[in-house]
Amino acid sequence: MQLEQRIKAFTELGRFLSQFTSSEFKKNDSILHNDLFFDGFKHQIKLAKQHNGWFNLDNLIFSFNSWSKALEKSNLESFTSNYSFNKVTPQNVAIIMAGNIPLVGFHDFLCVLLSGHNVLVKQSSNDKQLLPFLAKYLEYVENGFKGKVNFTEEKLENFDAVIATGSNNTARYFDYYFKGNPSIIRKNRNSVAVLNGNESEDDMKNLSEDIFRYFGLGCRNVSKIFVPKGYNFDTLFNGIYHWNDIINYHKYTNNYDYNKAVYLMSEFDMLENGFFMIKEDTSYGSPIATLFYEYYDDLDSLKIKLSNDNDLIQCIVSNEDIGNKVNFGETQQPKLTDFADSIDTIEFLLKI
Repeated sequence: MQLEQRIKAFTELGRFLSQFTSSEFKKNDSILHNDLFFDGFKHQIKLAKQHNGWFNLDNLIFSFNSWSKALEKSNLESFTSNYSFNKVTPQNVAIIMAGNIPLVGFHDFLCVLLSGHNVLVKQSSNDKQLLPFLAKYLEYVENGFKGKVNFTEEKLENFDAVIATGSNNTARYFDYYFKGNPSIIRKNRNSVAVLNGNESEDDMKNLSEDIFRYFGLGCRNVSKIFVPKGYNFDTLFNGIYHWNDIINYHKYTNNYDYNKAVYLMSEFDMLENGFFMIKEDTSYGSPIATLFYEYYDDLDSLKIKLSNDNDLIQCIVSNEDIGNKVNFGETQQPKLTDFADSIDTIEFLLKI
């Protein structure tokens, strides 16, 4: 199977997902194998929602829409044009996936198969309905994928390399367990925004997408902001208010109520608006329904701090001139070249 065939198959998968990018799923008769898979995927979406209360329809649709765009042929061709796949000897690559947001491990899955390797997937119990179905669709589109994709719930065996994502605690276990294999081991990371006080309300509305999308559960979600001394939070609160409906989701509400009670009993200073809290804190990872903030004296010193803490940070959102920054509202719309932890997964796969 040539690279062009693999690209074509994933392009068709993107077209298949494009049918599920609005609240009213619309069947497109030109999609390959749609009679076999359209209704089945609707059922898998229903199961995913029932199994994981964080996977509401809005966030599932957002994920499908993001991937349907990313898998356009021009994007895949541009992405793969940076590498040479001619000397790849197929290896068995194990992927241990997180389950914090829908299809969170899909980029690793894509990279392994585009590289010409075989993939052995161990999914999180929180997100196990969608990807096996999409993998089966790929096999129908491109027969060459049959036998190259396997899923397991058992102990990983018979693999040559591994890509594992987990918490800082599980990462220590991964480091030990996989020490004899080529590996990418990902730990906890969070994303931040650097504000200067001159941002528009539109900037803050876009920032709210970075904060609240997927209920803030992704490593690309902004969990902390850095603001100058004397910063006025009114623009922030005005910009995020259109997300107020989020308080109607019971899992989010439970976290909001619990964290608010903890802060009040501990007599922490915080600001809140009925569905969201901001609290001054030096940590990067804030609880659900909470955004941490920290004051800075000058931007140059802050840049040094962020550089020193690079291993803790996934994305930096800002209008300032900061290396590898992301625009407001774009953290959950990564390009194919936006590798997690800034580790080039394809380059790793081509060297094993």
